[in-house]
Amino acid sequence: MELPLSRSTVTVRIIDTTSRIIVPNDFTESTIKGAEFLDCPAFSFLIEHPSGRRLLFDLGLRPDYQNLPPIIQKYFSENDAKVSVEKGVSQLLAEDGVDPSSIEGIIWSHWHYDHVGDPSTFPSNTALIVGPGFRETFVPGYPSNPGSPILESDYTGRELKEVDFANDENRTTVGNFNAIDYFGDRSFYILDAPGHTIGHLCALARTTADPESFILMGADACHHSAEMRPSRWLPLPSKISPHPLEPDSPGPCPGSIFEHMLRNGDSKIPIYGQKRPGMIFSNPDIAEETIEKLQEADAKGNIFVVIAHDSHLKGTVDFFPKYANDFLRQGWDVKTKWKFLSDFKQALLGEETHSP
Repeated sequence: MELPLSRSTVTVRIIDTTSRIIVPNDFTESTIKGAEFLDCPAFSFLIEHPSGRRLLFDLGLRPDYQNLPPIIQKYFSENDAKVSVEKGVSQLLAEDGVDPSSIEGIIWSHWHYDHVGDPSTFPSNTALIVGPGFRETFVPGYPSNPGSPILESDYTGRELKEVDFANDENRTTVGNFNAIDYFGDRSFYILDAPGHTIGHLCALARTTADPESFILMGADACHHSAEMRPSRWLPLPSKISPHPLEPDSPGPCPGSIFEHMLRNGDSKIPIYGQKRPGMIFSNPDIAEETIEKLQEADAKGNIFVVIAHDSHLKGTVDFFPKYANDFLRQGWDVKTKWKFLSDFKQALLGEETHSP
């Protein structure tokens, strides 16, 4: 994955939005015993440019999720979804000294309820930035359109800016991603990452210049790390360290114990494939193309790929108000890369499965 050179950087803070979502894993073509449910946090990101400009990437779940449109409430009831959230992102920012009015734009990776939060808690001068096809598919929102999954109040009274990867003056490419150089100095890119749904976006932030390091905000390009690992760029290791099943073990874990879980016994393709047919507004074939781009970045060694619902980051990563720019020196990527394999412990040990 070729990355444009620059000395310009931004600071990134990963926000644990206090959301917790427990849903059946309906995103992959199969599941492994003991991992039929996803127990997910929802991460947001605060991006700060040296000029003082600030962006948010995603907002997690809004605290008053009971006020989401009826189509979302129907999803909750039909899928036995368990959701909880303590505070909105605007409140979390304010409590730690970041004025919500200083945020120039909120980037929605996509329209799903656990990413859109409540933009109405930000001033009207905060723009809402969405992916291609968003207006045509989702506007107007509820209640003008009773079947819309978004609320009119999410965008009313503020600029609703739809990203145009074909015509934006700052359009470029980053690796195999179509991208927009948001600040115009190669410090932060919005990435075209379709498939999970119409107009799905990721983002890439240059966090240090020497040595170069980046954080890739993966949103829902995948929901579980087993959708992108292993890969042809990052095969299943023969020895996995830290040990994903025994975190206190001084020795590595033999990769061979997971070989029976591999699709077609192939140590160079992800354990999980995309579900077919996909969900509404999704395209599994395009989603796998996006995941392949993510995989190439994931193997670089200096790009920390953070998907929105990776519970395995907790206990290793420093969250807001702390900064994430020093992730390379602290080894967060190495420490968390294969930690997701711990989800398959029940299958390995033959323990009884319990749904949440």
